[in-house]
Amino acid sequence: MSRQVFLYDLPDRFVAGTVGLPGRRSFFLQATAGGRTTSVALEKTQVAALAERIDELLDEVVRRSGGSAPVPAVSPSEMTDTAPLESPVEEEFRVGTMALAWDGEDERMIVEAQALVELEADSDEDLADAEERLLQDDENGPPMLRVRLTGTMARAFAKRALDVVNAGRPPCPLCSLPLDPEGHVCPRQNGYRRDA
Repeated sequence: MSRQVFLYDLPDRFVAGTVGLPGRRSFFLQATAGGRTTSVALEKTQVAALAERIDELLDEVVRRSGGSAPVPAVSPSEMTDTAPLESPVEEEFRVGTMALAWDGEDERMIVEAQALVELEADSDEDLADAEERLLQDDENGPPMLRVRLTGTMARAFAKRALDVVNAGRPPCPLCSLPLDPEGHVCPRQNGYRRDA
């Protein structure tokens, strides 16, 4: 069986979103085009890292092109997408490895998210070799979501992704740990419960 690749070249929509209440949210990347939708699960930290790296890569593209690349400095307001994820959210796989690239010829951002796989090896070196072989194996590699975006679409994705990450529970003003709706045992209050 060949590797399953979910390819979206200039999708109608590519967003990060969540399902669930703050503190218990599940994070997803979701691509939609031509009546089909693909959702992959990942961690909050992965969403934040992806958004930050996309912004950094776009900034580098602008810098190297001397400002001539079709990449806006910030996400245009008309590209703001605050709609929820398309329902039903059906997880294709859990993301393990992500990669970013800029295709200078087509002026497109390429985002790849590959499924988490567990490998066994006798040493760290053997494990690294096994991971590399598996990820490069076009025939038997892990499932992958590959999305190609314009610079504007990528900038809009990054802004929404950071907004989604930051929309969780507010931080405690004393200790900066997340506040729970049921209250918060703040270490800076010697363990006394703070009401949210």
